[in-house]
Amino acid sequence: MTETWKGIWVDGCKAAWPICMGYVPIGLAFGVLAQKAGLQPWQIGMMSLFVFAGSSQFIAVSMLSSGASVAAIAMTTLVVNLRHFLMSSSLAVHLQGSSWKFLTAFAYGVTDESFAVNMAKFRSEEWGKERALVVNQTANAAWVLSTVIGGYGGEFIPAGSFGIDYALSAMFLALVVFQLRGRIYVMTGLAAGVLAVILALLLPGNSYVVIASLLAATFGFWLRRYARGRKAIHA
Repeated sequence: MTETWKGIWVDGCKAAWPICMGYVPIGLAFGVLAQKAGLQPWQIGMMSLFVFAGSSQFIAVSMLSSGASVAAIAMTTLVVNLRHFLMSSSLAVHLQGSSWKFLTAFAYGVTDESFAVNMAKFRSEEWGKERALVVNQTANAAWVLSTVIGGYGGEFIPAGSFGIDYALSAMFLALVVFQLRGRIYVMTGLAAGVLAVILALLLPGNSYVVIASLLAATFGFWLRRYARGRKAIHA
């Protein structure tokens, strides 16, 4: 039976609602911080709409508050968001045959959270690319709306009332835990953490995040190939 868009939309929204619930407090907190940094609610909304990258937006607002140049902000956020190349390459396997218009809309909505949810769905059940797109865009709408509301409420909400540092750390830790589906994943995650700490002590800025991710991903790829080779020998 041909699937209806209503069914696709409902399934996508069901999968996206935990992301939206997580985005709301963090988006409100970002709106407050951005308002304290001098941005108007409409500017906050446009930033969320065009950037749609929580960590980069927090970094950009922090750098704006410290008087950093536009070039420095752009370069820093670019480096932080390079991880999206890795996520997009993993998702591309499930998007074969899609038009460039669909890929453009889909790529726009890829975040750490939507990536984790969609990858888990693709691996565990029949999950079409249309449902994955709904996840991306529903999360996007929740993020943009919550940041704008936070911007309007910035004058009345203390900037530190959401415990934002812990909320962001907790979100990323939860995403990591959901991806640990075996020893190789655990070892790759540990390698990424250790490398990130070491590189953070040696390198300035946020480049250590991307470098640690690439090195850990390479290490995990080598581990998987090694494990498959040993399995083939003993087969």
